[in-house]
Amino acid sequence: MRGHCILSHGFESGPDATKVTALAEVAASLGWTHERPDYTDLDARHTVSELGDVPARLERLLALARTAAARGPLVLAGSSLGAYVSALVSLQVPVEGLFLMAPPIRMEPASPLDAARVPTSIVHGWDDELIAAAQVVDWARERRARLLLVDDTHRLSMHVETSAHEFVALLKSL
Repeated sequence: MRGHCILSHGFESGPDATKVTALAEVAASLGWTHERPDYTDLDARHTVSELGDVPARLERLLALARTAAARGPLVLAGSSLGAYVSALVSLQVPVEGLFLMAPPIRMEPASPLDAARVPTSIVHGWDDELIAAAQVVDWARERRARLLLVDDTHRLSMHVETSAHEFVALLKSL
């Protein structure tokens, strides 16, 4: 076993979503174990916020990450809200790397995105209708993260395979 990956889906998505499934296949092919937490019950809690219960999502991922980090190298990956919680959890648990797809840099009223200073790869769409590409460029530049901007929207649906290739590159670099 090379390490463990926790792959977090975006808001109103699920653990069997196309992007996290592609990342799971990559992890397995490279000898990494992986898990895909299910946050759908938390996303349905619209009484907490329009994005569901984000604090509970953070706690769920943090508990999984603490257990996984105790066993060996850990990589956190996620899409959109999954990227947001992955980045924040990386500040509390030792991780080897981060893989962020369409990461929300600012989510009012939540604090701006922050993450551990570890090898980080980002895939983001030029035409993301929710998160301006310029915000992601600035965030990535400040931490010298690897950033791939693609001709796509927030869902990155036309670049699932590209995202998987970028995840391969990150895992192989660790």
